[in-house]
Amino acid sequence: MSTTETSRGLFITFEGIDGSGKTTQLTRLAARLRSRGYEVVETVEPGGTRTGSMIRNILLDPAHQELSATAELLLYFAARAQNVDETIVPALKRHAIVLSDRFTDSTLVYQGYGRGLGVEVVETLDRIACRGLKPDLTLYFDIDLATARLRAKARGVDRMDDQPADFRRRVREGYLDLSRREPRFRLIDGRNEIERVGSEVWSEVQVALESIAPAGSPGHL
Repeated sequence: MSTTETSRGLFITFEGIDGSGKTTQLTRLAARLRSRGYEVVETVEPGGTRTGSMIRNILLDPAHQELSATAELLLYFAARAQNVDETIVPALKRHAIVLSDRFTDSTLVYQGYGRGLGVEVVETLDRIACRGLKPDLTLYFDIDLATARLRAKARGVDRMDDQPADFRRRVREGYLDLSRREPRFRLIDGRNEIERVGSEVWSEVQVALESIAPAGSPGHL
């Protein structure tokens, strides 16, 4: 496990550009796991806690266009540090399955690649805020920029959605680069219909569940 030696929980993150369908699939997976007797904790970044939700309002409000790239980066990690300490680590310690809508990989691609702040500075802050906590499995939902843009507009555009096309291109390239380098990444075609994507998600998660079954989970599925 890549969480901590004492934890037998499972930490799964959902990544992708806005409009990729990751949030829908997280909700569907949570329901499926709960129906099989697992304790599931859902969280979102930025957010996940009362403090994190307040920071989220600042980050996503279109009125805050003046927010600098460095201030943006630090706010994301402030929300993440609180989420790790208050929500994620306690849940993993009691053997729950944590499903997170975004984690540090989002910051790597949005601020590291998209804003041009670089991977090294993001990884340095990650060591401070997360203290070695890494996802056990990352489901990356890939989708072309045009389709993602249409979906995002349909649900309402926030400050991070309302970025130039070149920024969104760098973000997607960052995700594709991570998917090639990180063994925990599983690339899923977000353009497919919901049921097919859900089947792919479940296949990947079933493999991950095998690692926690001996530690008191409801059993092999």
